[in-house]
Amino acid sequence: MNSSSSTMNEEPDALSVVNQLRDLAADPLNRRAIVQDQGCLPGLILFMDHPNPPVVHSALLALRYLAECRANREKMKGELGMMLSLQNVIQKTTTPGETKLLASEIYDILQSSNMADGDSFNEVNSRRRKAQFFLGTTNKRAKTVVLQIDGLDDTVRFTDVVRKMAREIVSPLSLQLLAKIL
Repeated sequence: MNSSSSTMNEEPDALSVVNQLRDLAADPLNRRAIVQDQGCLPGLILFMDHPNPPVVHSALLALRYLAECRANREKMKGELGMMLSLQNVIQKTTTPGETKLLASEIYDILQSSNMADGDSFNEVNSRRRKAQFFLGTTNKRAKTVVLQIDGLDDTVRFTDVVRKMAREIVSPLSLQLLAKIL
C-alpha cells in the first residue's frame, strides 16, 4: 500500500495543496497573511501553469479571493510571473471558458489597481530601472536568484521557463544576451 502511494500521480497532491490554499484564501482574515507569506503567492503562480485544469482553476479562485483585499493588489501585481501567467491562461487555446474569464477578471483587477492609484508614470520608471539593471559594471543592488524546480529535466522546457521569467525581470537587450548564452 505504501509503495502504491509513492508511485501515484502528482496531480492529486497538487490539487489538494491548491484546494487548501483556496479554502484558506476564502476567509478574508487570512488574505493578507497568505500574500505576505514567501511561498504561497509564488506557489499559486506556478499552479497557473499546471497541466491539470482543475488545479489551474482552483489556483485562480484562490488568487481571486486574495485580490479582493485592496492591500494585496500591488504586491500581487508585482510578484514575479503573476501578470504573464494570467495572460498565458487567458491566451491558451485549451483553457476552459470559465477559467479564462476568471483569469481575465483577476488580470483586470490587478491592472486597474495600478491605474487607480495613478502609478502609470512610476511603472514606466520601474521598467527603465529594470532595463538599466545590467548596464553598470558594479551594481550594488544586484541579486542572485537560484531556482530549483523538481521535474524540470527537459532542456527545451527549462529554456522556455528561464525565458518567461527573464521577460519579467530584464530588458529585451539583456534577454537577447541571455538567449545567446542558452
